[in-house]
Amino acid sequence: MTEKENLLLSQTGPNTPMGQLYRRYWLPALLASELAEPGGAPVRVTLLSEKLLAFRNSEGELGLIDEFCAHRGVSLWFGRNEEGAIRCPYHGWNYATNGQCLEVPSESKDSGFAEKIKLTSYPLREQGGILWAYMGPIEQMPAMPAYEWSTVPDSHRHISKRLQACNSLQAMEGGLDSFHSSFLHRMSVGEDPLLKRDPVSAALLKGDPHPQFMPMDSPAGLYITTRRNVEPNSYYWRVTHWLMPCFNLFPPYEGNPYGAHAWVPIDDHQSWTFSIDYRPDRPLTSAEVQAMAAGMGIHSENIPNTFVPVANASNDYLIDRQAQRRKETFSGVMGIAEQDAAVQESMGSISRREREHLVGTDNGIIMTRKKLMLAAQGLTKGIQPPGLDAASQSVRAYSRVLGRHEALKPEN
Repeated sequence: MTEKENLLLSQTGPNTPMGQLYRRYWLPALLASELAEPGGAPVRVTLLSEKLLAFRNSEGELGLIDEFCAHRGVSLWFGRNEEGAIRCPYHGWNYATNGQCLEVPSESKDSGFAEKIKLTSYPLREQGGILWAYMGPIEQMPAMPAYEWSTVPDSHRHISKRLQACNSLQAMEGGLDSFHSSFLHRMSVGEDPLLKRDPVSAALLKGDPHPQFMPMDSPAGLYITTRRNVEPNSYYWRVTHWLMPCFNLFPPYEGNPYGAHAWVPIDDHQSWTFSIDYRPDRPLTSAEVQAMAAGMGIHSENIPNTFVPVANASNDYLIDRQAQRRKETFSGVMGIAEQDAAVQESMGSISRREREHLVGTDNGIIMTRKKLMLAAQGLTKGIQPPGLDAASQSVRAYSRVLGRHEALKPEN
């Protein structure tokens, strides 16, 4: 990969090819719980390098607008959420959820001055515990997402959010690279109730210690597949989905929840990781929810009232060299999410991909990069990107033992 290609993939700001691609999809902007109260405090949101303000007005309507007042550039985060709008505290300019200025107190209403002022705004919609933003052309706005985890009842799902101090592609590539689990996450399962492997799955995994990594094209992105031999005439498949542009679905071991991630660019150097556990068939148990809220499984323990993990770069991810030496954990870092963050962020805020030496187990990452670049290039020619329709989004990751003649198919 060239340095130029690396920058094309990594830069998602306004007017960049990858930024334009991301804007064609509904993206997770916030947890719904961050704006639960009508008329409550607004929240600063940076997405795709744009500084925005999200608020739920006194009537419960959601708004996502430019953070800064059109008058003198004051942050509207300090504003008063009142009477269905947000009012700048400096000179009282008032803005609706669609960014339209409703009042300029220093000017007469008859002057029509306020009507000429409108901040940038984007649709913000609530679904599945997430507030979703669409930042692309309104005439191209797709239907709301149909990812299975976003459509199950609230009781069937748990979502967490954490800050990653690196480019979103870097974080996503880590999530799509299943081979690293053989090392980075080795000895990490322990007593974590969300990661335990049932005896049948464990036997299938151990039965073939040299799996074949076989990424395959899918309508919305890729099937990131691993295939293990099962005698006499079968394969054990584990099928993870990568869905354009930044979503991942992965199968559980028997008895565990299904899992998903979304890696959303804040800017070119930081990203949000949304991590989801869900059950399509039943509500989560109180024990499962407690474990997830405590940062177990794919979730992280965060500093209270923030989305910053307790274990982070400032404290070397609380690495325990003694535990590493005693083989209690391969990496010395405790927690799956924290281990991922440690290695992903260690590469710098934007990885120098032009220096890499890739091997066969990186084929999924290679294909992901190619599909992103092709989609971004196609968009400049008027070609709609893949993965916008419900059929391609509502698939399910899975693991199955199949006969060697049987074809893999997406599950619904």
